[in-house]
Amino acid sequence: MGTGRMGIDAARVTIEVCVDCSAGLAAAISGGADRIELCSALALGGLTPSPGLMAEAAGCGVPVLAMIRPRAGGFVWSEAEVRGMLADITAARATGLAGVVLGASLPDGQLDQAVLRRLVTAAAGLDLTLHRCFDLTPDMGAALEVAVSLGFRRILTSGGEATAAAGASRIAALVAQAQGRISVMPGAGVSPANAAMLMALGVSELHGSCSVAVQTQGRAVDLGFGPAEQRRTDADRVRALRHALE
Repeated sequence: MGTGRMGIDAARVTIEVCVDCSAGLAAAISGGADRIELCSALALGGLTPSPGLMAEAAGCGVPVLAMIRPRAGGFVWSEAEVRGMLADITAARATGLAGVVLGASLPDGQLDQAVLRRLVTAAAGLDLTLHRCFDLTPDMGAALEVAVSLGFRRILTSGGEATAAAGASRIAALVAQAQGRISVMPGAGVSPANAAMLMALGVSELHGSCSVAVQTQGRAVDLGFGPAEQRRTDADRVRALRHALE
């Protein structure tokens, strides 16, 4: 893959788009997403999607990975939550999805290898992404080695910063350490404006929401059933991200 001023081979760049509803899924596919991260509640960072949405996404024509995250907040899971996650992995497999997106932390931020091992075992044969619990780890280099040893195919990361652009130097160091053993996929604030810069770090995949803000109003908002502003996946944003890499 060429990078930087030499240009980027867009055909080899995988664009993953995270969506949390049927309309978002359709927009991502229409815009040319190569892979889908399927969630609910993206406003909360993405939670486990419903079995119904999993079933719908399974036939969308591109690989779909389901987020396995039972609640908002941190990633220190109770035993009951782990059991629920194991059941959600079973549901993702049963609906024919390509993979799952996992993560588990210890109270000090290190990866919870015992819990991750249980989840990874349950997901045997599925594509595996370690989500941004990675960004909470006190030693990202050590966490990368744990991810490799557990069999993850990729790590979704912002380099420990609020955006991938801000964490670019850390992402570059992780790519160098990985040496092709695991993919390091930048996510958080990925846009057409910074896509080429991020690809020049040596990565082959980008993750984004490709969303726009939409104002909503009416009785549903008045009664607290949803926020006055929501973000929705936009097909043109997906296309723009692809074009930025050409």
